[in-house]
Amino acid sequence: MVGHVSLPLPSTLSPSKVSAFKDCALAFRFAAIDRLPEPPSLWTAKGTLVHRALERLFAHIPVGARTVDAALAQLDLARPEVLTGPEYAALGLDGEAEAELAADAAQLVRNYFELEDPNQVNTIGLELTLEARLGTLRLRGIVDRLDVGPDGELIIVDYKTGRAPGIAYEQQKLGGVHFYAYLCEQMLGRRPARVQLLHLREPVVIESIPTDQSIRGLAVRAAAVWAAVERACQFDDFRPKPGRLCDYCAFKAYCPAFGGDPALAVTAGTAGKTALQPVPA
Repeated sequence: MVGHVSLPLPSTLSPSKVSAFKDCALAFRFAAIDRLPEPPSLWTAKGTLVHRALERLFAHIPVGARTVDAALAQLDLARPEVLTGPEYAALGLDGEAEAELAADAAQLVRNYFELEDPNQVNTIGLELTLEARLGTLRLRGIVDRLDVGPDGELIIVDYKTGRAPGIAYEQQKLGGVHFYAYLCEQMLGRRPARVQLLHLREPVVIESIPTDQSIRGLAVRAAAVWAAVERACQFDDFRPKPGRLCDYCAFKAYCPAFGGDPALAVTAGTAGKTALQPVPA
């Protein structure tokens, strides 16, 4: 462990935060250390809505009754729960915009049924929190679904509502799900037989099998990222990494690459509020 740190270390790292640090250390600082709230967006609202509808389908509808109509009914029930909640109420959607978002979410729910029959799925965990220690680091993640296959093996399932990645990024996306396989093995004592990404837009399934090598590699990479986070906190050295992801960044107002002052993020985070506005579609 390092001795003195000028910025507090985050208490945990999620798979997405590990990836975020590698994408841009400064954006990681704003989100994980300064804890700036990210403004809501239509695409995150849609993703949350679809995830909630599918969660409700498995939680409230018995096997044999999990039909498309039942799933769409759960989507209707999830709609006010998600879109009028504190996270997305700030979007200020009018009737037409909300109806358009709901219609696209409904199509994603229909697409789900092209990938699998939920009546043939044996789910033992929904929105399951997994956590494990890796040295001084506490890794934490939430699994959309944990299933038991016909052969008794565990299967991790993750829903994706955006476009499926190209070949160049496919393994990177699977890497995040392999983190869940690592957490599952550490917490439950069993390694999942496979991990699946259900891309609802296309729709397409991307599947991978965790191995000793992939799990070992994840542990090494996570430890290396944590060490880099510790060093960055010690010296307050979080550098921006300008690139194509900047177009989607919620923190450009504080980024020196765009004329901002990172010091202002500390005040905004302490106040628990930010001047950032909802991200337009």
